[in-house]
Amino acid sequence: MSFFSVTAFSANALRGNRNVPRGNERRMLQCHIQSYTGATSGAAKSGRWAVILYVAMLTISLPAFAGLGEDVSSVQADQAHMQGSLRTTQTQAYTLHEIQAPSGIVVREFVSPTGKVFGVAWQGPWPPDMRQILAGYFGQYQQAAQAQVNSHAGRKPLVIDQPGLVVQSGGHMRSFTGRAYIPEMLPQGVSAEAIR
Repeated sequence: MSFFSVTAFSANALRGNRNVPRGNERRMLQCHIQSYTGATSGAAKSGRWAVILYVAMLTISLPAFAGLGEDVSSVQADQAHMQGSLRTTQTQAYTLHEIQAPSGIVVREFVSPTGKVFGVAWQGPWPPDMRQILAGYFGQYQQAAQAQVNSHAGRKPLVIDQPGLVVQSGGHMRSFTGRAYIPEMLPQGVSAEAIR
């Protein structure tokens, strides 16, 4: 990968291109950048710092999305990110915001009377952007999911049941479902079974 392809990638990401690499793809990009910038001449060192600075600016300027545990205003950010339609249903104990994306993914965000997203559920042909819908809980989810993958062989549904976060996710190609919630934030009279 050359400096120009890194620059093109960065420009596409800044324009809102959804093909921003995550996980292994991001690590591969970092390896390409490191191998590109490994030269020791003065010009190469200047180029290395230019690439490092450019990638750092890209990382800092990526849009932040809200979701689980966040304020109700995060629902509009999620709707915009998914480019979906929003339907809101009011119950006595909570408000349900359902976002349907053109891709077929449906995300339901459950908002307490205090205005906080206490649970999310999803279904669709593939999982949604978990970083987006789990927001500040994504790191905890990622660590627990990796630990579960490392401890089990084969394909099994993902079940994370930790203090402060419960995630259940599973499915197969073209049919994924799941839910995540914060037990302490469930409104009085609402059970976890309501989050579906």
